[in-house]
Amino acid sequence: MKTALSSILAGLLVAGLCGCGGVDPVIRKLSRDAVIVAYGDSLTSGEGVSTSESYPSVLAAITGYKVVNAGVSGEISSDGLKRLPGTLQTLAPNLVILCHGGNDILQKRSELELARNLKAMVDVIRNNGTDVIMLGVPRPGLRLKAPALYRDIARQCRIPCNTEVIPEILSKASLKSDYVHPNARGYRQLAGAVAKLIGESQ
Repeated sequence: MKTALSSILAGLLVAGLCGCGGVDPVIRKLSRDAVIVAYGDSLTSGEGVSTSESYPSVLAAITGYKVVNAGVSGEISSDGLKRLPGTLQTLAPNLVILCHGGNDILQKRSELELARNLKAMVDVIRNNGTDVIMLGVPRPGLRLKAPALYRDIARQCRIPCNTEVIPEILSKASLKSDYVHPNARGYRQLAGAVAKLIGESQ
């Protein structure tokens, strides 16, 4: 089953359905008045901590950029895809941090469908003239690791991506509030990794 999924996903990516181009995974230089939208589910909204301790709030404090928290707890990727165009129109961001798919994975939904939805989100963001970076979310298990689809999409679409930080945080009891959400210290570590990714990608 995994082999079949990998083959299908590889075919979709080779076909270029993500509609992305470019040579290197970079984003445009952000001005000091840039708007960043953190887009995703409960990992973005900050489940388990106060609003000020969520990773978008900490990211804003670290970087000095305006960071809007557009996370919706419990959302699956198909609903995130539907919500995205309105969010982009309303907020007009310069950069979107895309961290989605955790609920699809927890609910054992099709990873092929998740890949399609994530690629479509990247398309929508790029077609809006907005840069995007991606964070990978792990499958549950003894050794947490994000599905290869995150890295595959990022590589084919030439977008900056970190698939290591969330699995690393959720692998340590001292950094999480429950088995799928960080605590305040974990969200701070996530914000730091995102700030580093933004800085290295400009």
